[in-house]
Amino acid sequence: MSLRTDRRSVLTGLGALALGGCGPAPSSSAADVQQTPGAWEIDLSGLEAANGGRIGLHARDRNTVSWRQHERFNYCSTFKLFLAAATLERVQRGQERLDRAIPITPADMTPHAPVTQPAVGSTLTVEQLCKGTVELSDNPAANILIREMGGLDVWRGWYRSIGDEVTTVDRLEPTMNRRDGDKDTTTPAQAVTNIIHVFDADNVSRPRPEIAILLNTWLIDSPTGADRIKAGVPAGWTVAHKTGTGGSGQTNDIGLLSRPNGGPIHIAIYYDAPASLSAARRDAVIAEATRLALKRLGHD
Repeated sequence: MSLRTDRRSVLTGLGALALGGCGPAPSSSAADVQQTPGAWEIDLSGLEAANGGRIGLHARDRNTVSWRQHERFNYCSTFKLFLAAATLERVQRGQERLDRAIPITPADMTPHAPVTQPAVGSTLTVEQLCKGTVELSDNPAANILIREMGGLDVWRGWYRSIGDEVTTVDRLEPTMNRRDGDKDTTTPAQAVTNIIHVFDADNVSRPRPEIAILLNTWLIDSPTGADRIKAGVPAGWTVAHKTGTGGSGQTNDIGLLSRPNGGPIHIAIYYDAPASLSAARRDAVIAEATRLALKRLGHD
């Protein structure tokens, strides 16, 4: 899909699209009516004790549920959701073109390059780089997009431009996944705030609808993390999400949940798991945390 080639079809469908998600426009469910809006803590200490490590969670619909929501976690590849959004915003401002072809060279290569490695010696468009960054978490694609926007300082500036003074931007892939104090970290609460900036129709500074359509499609189509947030939502829900995984146990998932009959739920879960814990068990912790959060919000 391209803003240049499909703009007419995109705009034609806008009347039926809720930017807060890919499903129907928000309506009141029984759970919504029964609840009084509020901010609640969900106790995940038992889940932590059973598996080890530290979990950070923030989920928001009309209400919020949180656990360690203001603690810092390595975000790993979850940042790629926001990188793609920032790039698409540049397209809308006329600072970039989705169809611009960028040479892919051996010097660009880093580990995990399912999209860029086969393209070495040829070119990929900005749209292809964004899609590969989000759907398959291609690391060189992310680094190239950061380079093409002007480097880490410009990329850091995008966060500051939306009011995020929390998220740190220090390194490129893959070294950004190494734990090193506050480098390349964020908090669950800030991640949710940023997701809302990208998708919420009530946010006056939100991107125009074309961004939400493209980005939502990539996030929904991503095959990664099937056993994380996706495994913790009820049947019939749609999950638009971005995973992140580090080599020292970091297991993350953030995104937007769309209910069949209700408004969107924005969620961010970061798990600093023991390095010895199996990948399957780490994913299961994310899924269980999702279930517990949705139950607390009245969506079990």
